[in-house]
Amino acid sequence: MTIQLMADGGADFPKSLEKSLDIAVVPLYLHFSDEQYRTGIDLSTAAFHEKMKAADELPRSSAPSPNDFYEAYKKIDPAKPILMLSLTRGLSSTYDNAVSGKQMLLEEEPERKIEVINTKTASCGVTLLLHEAGQKIDEGYSFEQLVDHLYERVEQTRTLFVLKTLENLVRGGRLEKVKGTIARTLNIKLLMKATDEDGTIEVIEKVRGDKKSIRRFIDQIEDHTKQFENKIIAMTHVNDEARGKKVLAEIMDKYPFKDSLITETGPLISTYAGEGGLVISFFGDKK
Repeated sequence: MTIQLMADGGADFPKSLEKSLDIAVVPLYLHFSDEQYRTGIDLSTAAFHEKMKAADELPRSSAPSPNDFYEAYKKIDPAKPILMLSLTRGLSSTYDNAVSGKQMLLEEEPERKIEVINTKTASCGVTLLLHEAGQKIDEGYSFEQLVDHLYERVEQTRTLFVLKTLENLVRGGRLEKVKGTIARTLNIKLLMKATDEDGTIEVIEKVRGDKKSIRRFIDQIEDHTKQFENKIIAMTHVNDEARGKKVLAEIMDKYPFKDSLITETGPLISTYAGEGGLVISFFGDKK
């Protein structure tokens, strides 16, 4: 490709997309007790889930350092512009470190073209933007046109979550144990979204029962868009491909999306969403 696309470990995308778009990935770090792993390099997703079952505590995640980004940028042909799509700044220092790494390299090689975009999303939300970028590159967009277009698309990206279990939120201290116990007793499921303002995650609904939560998860898509024919929807699932495919099929039956992408969440989202969690991303209608 004429433009180098990059992402970090907060993005989850099918291997086929990574290969076809030649996406360069800067891994996040995951810490199990005193052991450190680079996501996607030292620890596969399957190995991650095995470690999760044996762990007493949830792992901690940390952003790539500015130097990690500097080294990743430096590997790219200097004649090739770089578009780095970062995990939302609302959840991580990844974006700030990606910008710092860019500045480090530009001090040495000021002729470089590097743009770092705060996607205000994560997981399949970044996938959606990468897919869009690939299409526009194929259409002949210049680097400047692509950057402007992606900034517009970031504001249209809608990312929705539904959690099957609250266990990891309780274990990670993000939900009080008492409230977690009550929620489990009442079979409460959480519907969440990435906020439009800064990409933090907020609870938008609490629904009793798995079937009802999935139905509402699907129904709320039309709260954000009424136009589907020229759009794709991206989904990630937490270690439950059958559940993901079943729900995605229901979505495609109800809404005439042009196409869909599905893959498994990586360690970052899996840590917080828990087994069976689902994430979807699509472009909402322009306001």
